[in-house]
Amino acid sequence: MSYGYSVRLIALNKKADSKLLGVRLGRVCIQQNIPVSTVAARLGVSRQTVYNWFMGETNLQDQSVDAVQDLIKSFS
Repeated sequence: MSYGYSVRLIALNKKADSKLLGVRLGRVCIQQNIPVSTVAARLGVSRQTVYNWFMGETNLQDQSVDAVQDLIKSFS
């Protein structure tokens, strides 16, 4: 089943700085076909926030860093 990551989102994620934790999360989710809604629900943030992280447009809040690192590990 495909969760419909757009060509645009994938391209923006590929261009974004891979040092950013949100971009790395995006790459794992795109590769593993994990829906944004699942990520948002697990982290208690909006889907738009997750999309912004995936594209490198916003940085994670300090309180989210550990949770995102744990999520990346669980998805990888």
